[in-house]
Amino acid sequence: MIRVAEAGDRERLRAIQTHLREPNPALLDYAVDGPPLVLVSTGDGTPVGYLAAFYDEEAGYVAEIVVEPAHRREGRAKRLVAAACDRLRAAGCSEIRLTVHPENDAGRRLYESLGFEEVGRVADYYEDGSEGLTMGRALGRI
Repeated sequence: MIRVAEAGDRERLRAIQTHLREPNPALLDYAVDGPPLVLVSTGDGTPVGYLAAFYDEEAGYVAEIVVEPAHRREGRAKRLVAAACDRLRAAGCSEIRLTVHPENDAGRRLYESLGFEEVGRVADYYEDGSEGLTMGRALGRI
């Protein structure tokens, strides 16, 4: 099930966030309190993954998406992105973007399967000095 994050999810989401390459606890705290969009994927009612996105009247940007390792390859990330696309489209956004590490092959395959294409690169984006691959897509149907 995908739902909007609640304040009571904060500690669980912090634990999930540790599975990111470069977690940003301050971003998550800010996002859970709103206004950014934070969606959670639940297993037995407990969050096991989440997506945090910022948006304005034109575009959405996925800042973080992560699923606990024990729940990967269950389609959770795909459903989180699809739900975010639906909500961002309803908020008036016409496109969505995200940045992925060039070595994150699984992530890139997932985003490509959802219609994302590389739209740019950002030098020195990650702490290891790697560039970030910016991917985007129009917010039509997935």
